[in-house]
Amino acid sequence: MHTQVHSQSRARGGLIAWACLTVAIVAEVAGTSFMADAARHGGHLGYVVMAVALAISYYFLALSVRAIAVGVAYAVWEGLGLTLLTLVGIFVFKDSLSVQQMIGLVMAAVGIVCVTLGEEHAA
Repeated sequence: MHTQVHSQSRARGGLIAWACLTVAIVAEVAGTSFMADAARHGGHLGYVVMAVALAISYYFLALSVRAIAVGVAYAVWEGLGLTLLTLVGIFVFKDSLSVQQMIGLVMAAVGIVCVTLGEEHAA
């Protein structure tokens, strides 16, 4: 019985860690998007939003590494952030990508999947 309760507690902690990592990724994408907007269009408000969002991102990234290996958490945070920011660049800022850049992003996404699937999960 104790083992089952401990296992459920670890699983719940893992879910919370992944939720924290998700918040960290969203905050990173928001902060970096505001930075890009402020750099392109001027204004200090974008930099203030960027600083707050990136601080939130690092805080939640730190919370996530309580239950996720730091290398895995950082790889997922950086990789998904990169992918989402690329989409923001394309759809919001009208950036374009070369074929080589698109191939690189696909390779990064495959790497993220491999790293994430390799993370030990509580039974």
